[in-house]
Amino acid sequence: MNFSGAVSSGLGRAHVFMAQTHYQEQFKSILGSGAWPGTLNVDLDQEDLLKYQNLRVIAGLDEGEVVNGPEGIRIAGFERDGKSFGGATAFTSEISINQENWISCAVLIPDLTRHTKTAEIISSSFLREILPCMDGERVWLKFN
Repeated sequence: MNFSGAVSSGLGRAHVFMAQTHYQEQFKSILGSGAWPGTLNVDLDQEDLLKYQNLRVIAGLDEGEVVNGPEGIRIAGFERDGKSFGGATAFTSEISINQENWISCAVLIPDLTRHTKTAEIISSSFLREILPCMDGERVWLKFN
């Protein structure tokens, strides 16, 4: 399964969650090391929305029948100082700007996300710099 779409800016709030030690420990098992404290948002192409919907079904966010797809990895939520940090589901993948050079990453679908057309990508690297990419530029994702 592959996706493509355009890089877009988010709300700039992912770093608050991504920097939490509880999450970072779990990201190490997925990425091989901690994740960059932020996400890269990719507004998916219209023809890939059904495939993304399938990931949301696998993650338990939407109802429907699962069509063959990658295995989701559960990220446990936690509570600290009376504040709840929700769980998520991660799907290991790779990202590229040219479909030749690929960088390990994961598509992260938080339990409380409002995104239905935008994939949030996590990586050990700052993807905007290492790919490199800017808002509006096309990227491709392929799942392991």
